[in-house]
Amino acid sequence: MKHITCIEDLRELHKRRVPKAFFDYADRGSYAEETLRANREDLQQIKFRQRILVDVSKRDLSTTILGEPASMPLILAPVGLLGMQCGDGEILACRAAQAAGIPFTQSTMSICSIEDIAANVDKPFWFQLYVMKDRGFIKALIERAIAAKCSALVLTVDLQVIGQRHQDIKNGMTVPPEWTLSKFFDFASKPAWVSGVLRGKRRTFGNLVGHLKGTDDITALSAWTASQFDTSLNWKDVAWIRSIWPGKLILKGILDVEDAEEAEKMEIMFDGGIRSGQDVMRALALGAKSCMIGRAYAYGLGAGGEAGVAKAIDIIRNELNVTMGLCGVNTIAEIDDHVLAV
Repeated sequence: MKHITCIEDLRELHKRRVPKAFFDYADRGSYAEETLRANREDLQQIKFRQRILVDVSKRDLSTTILGEPASMPLILAPVGLLGMQCGDGEILACRAAQAAGIPFTQSTMSICSIEDIAANVDKPFWFQLYVMKDRGFIKALIERAIAAKCSALVLTVDLQVIGQRHQDIKNGMTVPPEWTLSKFFDFASKPAWVSGVLRGKRRTFGNLVGHLKGTDDITALSAWTASQFDTSLNWKDVAWIRSIWPGKLILKGILDVEDAEEAEKMEIMFDGGIRSGQDVMRALALGAKSCMIGRAYAYGLGAGGEAGVAKAIDIIRNELNVTMGLCGVNTIAEIDDHVLAV
């Protein structure tokens, strides 16, 4: 890790250490990947004003996220299949986040279960929920998150219709992986990854297996999951979830002003394309209270497990710290559009 200087370095190391199908799952997007590219390109168009002769000797990145103290305005977003990037990946990523003093969000489609993580970390974590047609299962999943003392529920609202991920189809991406000759040679060339995944607690969707009658078989489980994303999801369902979930509720995937107003959203989290501390600064200057990263820490996990996630967080922290100094601000609260070049 000592020669890693930026998130792109972690990405390149991840690409070398993890089988292609799982690297591509983390790295690629749907259809022509226009949004994936635009997320990065749009952020990079935002420029800063550099200020001089300002005392920036007491810079402090600490803040609050949903009223809870955080060491910096950063959250590890939900990413599916982390346990296939590195054995027990969800547990390792959660530990790195908690050691860094920031929240970790577990995906519904994780490899480790809610209970696996809760039994292996010291503090509460967030849980992300996909609303599926089987509302009984969703209610049970929320109740499991309550029992595990998850401190926030992140409700994904922009995945009623799933875009096709061309590369996943080309790679024959399945969990567990289906064996082909090319996959065999790819896996055989990465013995450290194979060993880590084999030592992990699970190699399928931990939140689903054992909790759905008749779907413990992986083929049945995959078919059930593919059929369950609900195109009828609407605001009444959000109200229903709110009636069950007693804690902090985050709506993930709001992209339109009217939808934001409908949600009466009070604290904005920026999610999409964040790869650096400069990107975090840009988002805060535009009005966000905090940022989520997904690919950035998934690269770290694939590159070096818990230490790789810690490195990703540290890279972004250091970049944000330097950018604050160059823009002449000492605290997160001082960051607004005055730091941006018009």
